[in-house]
Amino acid sequence: MPELVRIETGERPGVATLRLDRPKLNAFNQQLSDELDEVAHEIASSDEIRAVVVWGGPKVFAAGADINRFNDLSAADAQRFSTDINKAMLAIENLPQITISAVNGYALGGGMELSMTTDFRMAADNATFGQPEIHLGVIPGGGGTQRLPRLVGVTRAKEIIYSGRNVLADEALEIGLVSSVHPADDLYEAALARAAELAAGPAALRMAKQSIMDGLALSLEEAVAQESEKFGACFETEDCRTGVASFFENGPGKAIFSGR
Repeated sequence: MPELVRIETGERPGVATLRLDRPKLNAFNQQLSDELDEVAHEIASSDEIRAVVVWGGPKVFAAGADINRFNDLSAADAQRFSTDINKAMLAIENLPQITISAVNGYALGGGMELSMTTDFRMAADNATFGQPEIHLGVIPGGGGTQRLPRLVGVTRAKEIIYSGRNVLADEALEIGLVSSVHPADDLYEAALARAAELAAGPAALRMAKQSIMDGLALSLEEAVAQESEKFGACFETEDCRTGVASFFENGPGKAIFSGR
């Protein structure tokens, strides 16, 4: 049973919290990576969970890798460590549910990389992001060199990664790294509320997410072809029938969906 990563439910219908809990700073080690992967697969198989909040607690999101390991890592060991972290990151990114990172305090290194795997990042006003690996003479190893350019653009991502500097909440909002900033004490509840809104949405949300993520690696021609397939699949869902019927009966935006 996972010790450092928990699934917590009951706060809002259809919403689960993926809670990191490795004192003191939720630093990434092998166990944390393995448990993230395990818990992600458990969430993915759930029909009851429709949105997920990833949270490190009220003080810190995750402060990066456990540097104590770095003293005796060979190149091969380091590559395996990176591969294992990326396996866990991809498991979170590929969750069919809509995901939100609620970032209190530090999200550095692997913490920032984890936050970038989710659909949205909501930040506390005391949040600090960064990829400081360059100060150790290494590069990000959990997808930072790939996801950050996709979120904020290549030039800005290079500047952040090459310098290893911190990005505070206001700048993160300005450059599009986060979608909103909240008082630290209010952040988690705000993230749960937003997740509940998404959890009440139609099954088409999952198809929209899959279409966007699949299309990133394809040519435009291939991407719109897979979009057409998922558009067609929407018409096999109960929610599509509900949404269309509600439109004609009550007007737009008033359907109540089941997620099926």
